[in-house]
This record gives sequence, structure tokens and C-alpha cells, in this order.
Amino acid sequence: MRKDAIVHLPMSEYCHAVSEKRIVFRLRAARGDLAACTLYYGDTACRKTPIDFFPAPMYIVQQDEWHDWWEVEVDSPFHRLHYYFELSDGVEKCLFYGDIFTDHLVDDRSEYFKLPFDHRADRAVVPAWTRDAVVYNIFPDSFATGRRFISGAPTRVHSCEGLRGGTLRGVLENLDYLAELGVNCLYLNPIFAAGAYHKYDTLDYFHVDPALGTDDDLRALVEECHARDLRVMLDGVFNHCSWRFFAFEDVARRGASSPYRDWFYHLELPIVRPESGEPIPNYECFGYERTMPKFDTANAQVRDYLCRVGEHWVRAFDIDGWRLDVANEIDDGFWREFRRRVKALKPDCLLVGEVWETARHWLSGDMFDSTMNYDFRKHARRFFAEESIDARAFAGRCGDMLMRYRRQMIPAQLNLLDSHDVSRFLSLCGGDLRRYRLAALFQLTFPGMPSIFYGDELGVMGVCEDEYRREMPWADGDAALHEFFRRAIALRRAHAALRSDAFRVLRAEAGERLLIYAREAAGERLTVAINAGEQSVCLPQAPADVLWAEGLEGASLGAYSFAVCAD
Repeated sequence: MRKDAIVHLPMSEYCHAVSEKRIVFRLRAARGDLAACTLYYGDTACRKTPIDFFPAPMYIVQQDEWHDWWEVEVDSPFHRLHYYFELSDGVEKCLFYGDIFTDHLVDDRSEYFKLPFDHRADRAVVPAWTRDAVVYNIFPDSFATGRRFISGAPTRVHSCEGLRGGTLRGVLENLDYLAELGVNCLYLNPIFAAGAYHKYDTLDYFHVDPALGTDDDLRALVEECHARDLRVMLDGVFNHCSWRFFAFEDVARRGASSPYRDWFYHLELPIVRPESGEPIPNYECFGYERTMPKFDTANAQVRDYLCRVGEHWVRAFDIDGWRLDVANEIDDGFWREFRRRVKALKPDCLLVGEVWETARHWLSGDMFDSTMNYDFRKHARRFFAEESIDARAFAGRCGDMLMRYRRQMIPAQLNLLDSHDVSRFLSLCGGDLRRYRLAALFQLTFPGMPSIFYGDELGVMGVCEDEYRREMPWADGDAALHEFFRRAIALRRAHAALRSDAFRVLRAEAGERLLIYAREAAGERLTVAINAGEQSVCLPQAPADVLWAEGLEGASLGAYSFAVCAD
């Protein structure tokens, strides 16, 4: 038995409550090592010695190339739990306690794993609506000036500039387009007053950028979105601001006498202005971008100011969520207070952190509800676009993504192929629509919130920034690709199984390009088969109830084809 590979961590994604007295337990072992795994749990406050333990057989729910994840969900009558695991590899059997492996029962309660108390207040809760969400991400400057139209002309209003002519009024006039596509959550990249066209150098956190429109334009947009059952998420840039932000200007002018002297991180005096030409400024920035000084969000005044920003747009405009820029570079205390204050106004306001790496640190229920799942894009790129990994490796990496967080966080993960920060996925596919469409189908049939970047559905390409943020191709987009996206979104919204957190791989072999997986919800099970290779493949059997397929003939699935079936 590979005891060195066995992992369990109490009060983590390996042991967490999903609802009142309903607890998920997980254990990770070397792939193929264990033949059986059983959880034994009991009441910590049991007056008997030894404690009365109840058995719960565990089952493999996910695998990667090196590990099996065993899981069981128990309906416990107790708030306090002691527990241990019985493990067998078919030859050896042992018991796994808090710090030891042994072949005999232990009566000392200090040796057991422990869930001290299942507090409601500590339980991770995410907005229920995320389970049904299909997100459409708009870069406002690039989307629309009017109905099915973008001018492409640069604009400048006071010190705020636009590059391509997009406006909030343009978004409003194309909401019917979003409705026809089938999305139900609108995520807008920054819209607050800022200098650059991208709006990540904020000048005024309490007003809409005049190059994009007015506060009234945003209010009208949110109201019309809500009338169409379309939620709205804004982009909050709280790590840094513009070098022309009032507080930084004041420090630059008044130096040590400025009341904002301590608002910025590692700021030295006198400030070396951005136009000085010095290679590295004498204050912390976003990267070394001298025009974007970094806030010290641990400062009480800064913290209160930015939390008031978060409250303002929820209270005054009834927005439904915040995407939080550079979230992993801001202190935890700030995010805990931001969450507390925003959720006090609107408990189902979604908080999505921009975290490019594994995000378990931020997803324990006290900071974010979700993060931008760039790992999803990374794995999809390697399997679909680059074809550098096989089905077994891809399925394993997807399994790892599902096991790294508490179960209730999975449906809220923002799964993206594209964003304003990365090359378009279709370009990574070399323009091959066959590979791109399979990646999009997988995105729309995998647990989590799929996020479509504007123009993905029309075949927008681009490798560098000015290309992947290009104007929406209203006049010459790919109509057939648009219909593919519309149908895939409709399929997801029509079937609860595709919106659940359950994902089970049925076939993913080394050296193969065929991936088959099941999606389940109460009373429904769907099977998805994707052939991401150049050769036709044979399915285990000819599907009976086919909901949607391309390239399927009997049990043969053609090159770069798929089938979605009801079981």
C-alpha cells in the first residue's frame, strides 16, 4: 500500500459541509492503489469509550494521472465529528487516523481526525443562480456604438479616452442579440472613469467613464438587463488606480503633509512622476506600470473607501456581481471585509476573483464565491488546440480541478477559453474551427459557469492585445459558428444534468483522443462523447437517444465530432 501518497486534510476541501449536517469527506490515494476505502464517523461528545462509529463506504469520483480521489457524502446527526478511514489494497488492510496508520482500533480520541463543530457561519455558500449562469463578457470599448454597429473611431472626453467607439448605450441596444444567443449573465470589463481605453487605471470609482456613457446609461442598462432576466457583473479594480487619481495627485503635490500619504504601498518621497523616465518607480505599482500605483488595502481609510465603492454600485444600481481585478495581490483582510459589506446589502451578489493559479486559499467561503478558472483554459488549450496531451491526461487534469475546491464552489467557477488578457482560443487552434467548436462544447458541458468573451461566437481571432480586443465583427462574423454556440447554450440551459457539479469520466485512455463523460442530476443523466482526433473511432455502443451529434453514424464517431445523448 502506498501510504506515502495518502492525503486527507480536515476542515478543507477534503472535509466540508455542503448543507446542515451534510458533510463531504474525501481521501486522495495513488492511482489504482486502494481496492476499498471506508469512512468511520461518530459523535465527538459520545459518552461511551470507544465511541460508536458508523461506516460509510467511499467511492472513486475522480482520477488524474497519479491519484484517485475517494469520496462519500454523509447525512450526519452530529455537529461534532471524530472519524478515521479503513483502507485496503486487496492484500493489506489498515486504519488511517489523524497522524498514524495502524492495524488495530485506537481508543484515544486525540488520535482521530476531527471536525470540531459544523458552524453555519463557517459554511461556504455561493449564490444559487450561478448554477444556471452562462456568462457573456464584454470589453465595452470594443463591443458596440449602436445596434449591430461599432464605429471603430477613437474618442476623448476630458482626460478619458476610447479607442474603438464602444459605449454602454451600444450594449443596451444589443441586448436582444444576447437574449437570442441564450446567455443570462453580462460581465462588463471596467466602466468607471479612467484614462486609458481599457479602463484599468481608475480616476473616479463613483462615476461611469464619459467615453463610455453616463451613470444614467448604466442604470438603464442594468434595469433592462433585469427585465430580461439577465444579471450584470462589473469589474472592480481595487489593487491599483491611476497616477492621476485624486489621492495620488495629492501626495505628489503635498508630499509628507498629504493626508493620503499612507494610502499607497511602499511609497517613497518625493514621488518620481511617471513622465520622469525612471525605469522603476519609487512606489509599488501594478507590475512596474508607473501609471498605476498600488493601494495599501490594509490601511483602514483605503479599505473603507474601496468597500464603499463596492457598496455604492450594489445599492444605487442593483448590480449582481463583482469581478475583482488582480485579486491575488490584495490582502485577505480587505477581501473579508469587502465580502461582509457587499453581502450585507445583497447576499446573492457574486464575487469572482481574478486568480490565475490554484485558488483554494481564496475559496473557503470567507472571501470569494468564484475565481476566473484559467486552468480550465490551460488544459483545454493543450488538449483541443495544441493536441499535446491525450484524453487520459486531459480527463485527469479536469478531475484535479474538480477536487481542489469545496463541492459547492464548483458550479460557480468561471470557466473561460478567452478573456481580455489572452490570445483568442481560435487563434491557438490555428483557425481550425473543428478543434475550436469541440473546446466550446466541452466548456458548455463541464461543471462551472461558462464565460464567452464577446465575439467568440463569431470567430474573432487575435494573438496580440490590439487583435484580441478588436471590434465586434457585427457585419462579417461566422453565422454558422454563432448557431453552434446558440445551440450548445440552449442544450446546457435545457438540461439540469449539464448544470450540476457531477462529472464522471467513462472513457479516457492513454494515447487516445476520445473522451466520454457522464453528467447527472436528479432524474437525468447525459453522456457526452468527443472525438478530438483525426481518425474516426468506435464508441462502446451505438447511442440510442441522441440529443445532438455531428459525425455520428451508428457506433462510429467521425474525426473532430461529438455526440450528446440521454441515458
